Amino acid sequence: MPSMNFHKRRQQLMNMVEPNSLIIIPSASPAIRSRDIEYRYRQNSDFYYLNGFPEPNSVMVLIPERSEGEFVLFCQERNQTKEQWDGERVGPDGAMKNYGVDDAYPIDEIDDILPTLLKNKEYIYYPMQRNDQFELKIKAWINNNMMQKKSIKPEIISLDHLLHDMRLFKTKAEISAMKRAAKIAVKAHENAMKAAQPNMYEYELEAEYIYEFKKSNASHSYNPIVGSGINACILHYVENNKLLKDGDLVLIDAGCELNYYASDITRTFPVNGRFSEAQLDIYNIVLEAQLSAISEVKKGNHFNDPHRVAVRIITQGLIDVGLLSGNINQLIDIEAYRRFFMHRTGHWIGMDVHDVGDYKVDDEWRTLENGMVTTIEPGIYIGSESDIPIKYRNIGIRIEDMVVVNNESPIVLSQSLVKNPTEIEVMMSNS
Repeated sequence: MPSMNFHKRRQQLMNMVEPNSLIIIPSASPAIRSRDIEYRYRQNSDFYYLNGFPEPNSVMVLIPERSEGEFVLFCQERNQTKEQWDGERVGPDGAMKNYGVDDAYPIDEIDDILPTLLKNKEYIYYPMQRNDQFELKIKAWINNNMMQKKSIKPEIISLDHLLHDMRLFKTKAEISAMKRAAKIAVKAHENAMKAAQPNMYEYELEAEYIYEFKKSNASHSYNPIVGSGINACILHYVENNKLLKDGDLVLIDAGCELNYYASDITRTFPVNGRFSEAQLDIYNIVLEAQLSAISEVKKGNHFNDPHRVAVRIITQGLIDVGLLSGNINQLIDIEAYRRFFMHRTGHWIGMDVHDVGDYKVDDEWRTLENGMVTTIEPGIYIGSESDIPIKYRNIGIRIEDMVVVNNESPIVLSQSLVKNPTEIEVMMSNS
């Protein structure tokens, strides 16, 4: 992505590590869908964040001490036969020409070259993962160097904290990329609201998103959730195969990824275009909680502040409609609300829909700073248990937007998508 300054990111990271270090990051591996068929390839976010290189079977190495820092890449060679089957490759020469690489080598030569680069390094920074075969190779190279008395034993340090803290703070270019992804998702949500009607299937509404995303050369950033009736109370419902019934609500949690940046938006609306009185009771509680939580997304507050505000409003709302009873402070203390609101109010979002970055520092909630982007997504989910009044049974409502920390004025990237219930009804009536 031309607007992303990959060189600047690499320099920033190399300036953060200990002297006499090496930074190693492998690309994502292709994933098998079934038998010999692969999923469409998507590069590892950490890898792409630092170089923009899109191909598998690649390893980037950063050598901070060389000049102003050196970027070495191992990648697939050009191969006419393989490219005939699978598409054009960049190759080592193309990597040096187009991706800011200082030295590039065929991936098949990594066993000969990388062990030499490891010699006498005191620290190796690497993204730690479970059952990582490449990490085992690095350890084997280190042990082999030591057996040959060619090297000291370096300490392997997790790269995650340093790199993920960088990724937590979005630049203007990144926020613009997320805004574009949000714009596409907003249009898809509008299409679904206008298309919805009783006796459709959930997957027919899902198709509205897939179409709009692909039309904009985007893909979904997670499996869309299209849950109607009781399905809206299943937080990660993805079957999307039930009939939309007259009188039910449908909750749709769907966002797209464009140029490696994600959007994440949820709206809940009536299948027939008109909220019932009971549905409005619950919807307005969630909407008030969401608007109040968004107002807490400002510099100097803590990450937990939006959730704290949402919990209080939802607890009071549940008392008001008779789903909870007792003193609000005591109910919050015992987390009585969790029967109906069992998740947190937001998460970081960026290259990954559930993006990287610590939520706590030294066991304290992190202070919000400009450039952080979080979702705000309170919800209420009411089952069909016998102690629930009939009019409130099987109501699941969540409202979610993407919010940028911007001093005292939060920026809602998905602001243009209606969520006022009257405006929703008007949009659906004009379809």
